[in-house]
Amino acid sequence: MLLKINPQNPQPRLIRQVVAELNAGGVMAYPTDTIYGFGCSLYNKKGIERIYQIKGIEKNRPFSFICADLKDISLYAQVSNYAYKTMKRLLPGPYTFILEGTKLVPKIMLTRRHTAGIRVPDNPICLAIVRELGHPIISTSATLAKGEVFYDPAEIEKKVGKTLDLVIDGGILVSEPSSIIDLTGDTPQILRQGRGDVSFFL
Repeated sequence: MLLKINPQNPQPRLIRQVVAELNAGGVMAYPTDTIYGFGCSLYNKKGIERIYQIKGIEKNRPFSFICADLKDISLYAQVSNYAYKTMKRLLPGPYTFILEGTKLVPKIMLTRRHTAGIRVPDNPICLAIVRELGHPIISTSATLAKGEVFYDPAEIEKKVGKTLDLVIDGGILVSEPSSIIDLTGDTPQILRQGRGDVSFFL
């Protein structure tokens, strides 16, 4: 199902409809501040497995997840003073920060080092969903193993809509993926340079 939501002022009624779908175990495609993502509730293990199948990739790469704000992040990750100050300066924005996960994070979402990728995108739709849901949603780019990247929600609906419960139309997005910064050590490590400016870390 293709659901058009206002990208600047998401309609509360439609956000509640999305959250009802997620609470029922649904998997969706949705806009971020970079490109479209596939997602479900952080606690929907079957949904996470479905996303691996949709993307056609092995389960050896944990997905990131989206939090509503910095306060939310502190529930799901160990946040040092440096990490807090860094994220406060850059979020919401096109960054994925690698942090050590807390016990609230399902094991399927953690690396062997017990770390997780966490995002707070500058996108009203996905932040409204997370706030209404009350806990994070999975975040992984709407790409397929064969290298196909989706920028247009209509194209997502056409190509993989049958494998999803919902495709949110927040307009066409053409952008780079987020920059990935590891904040688990004493010094930040740039793992991927994407849309987010990383000069702050150089």
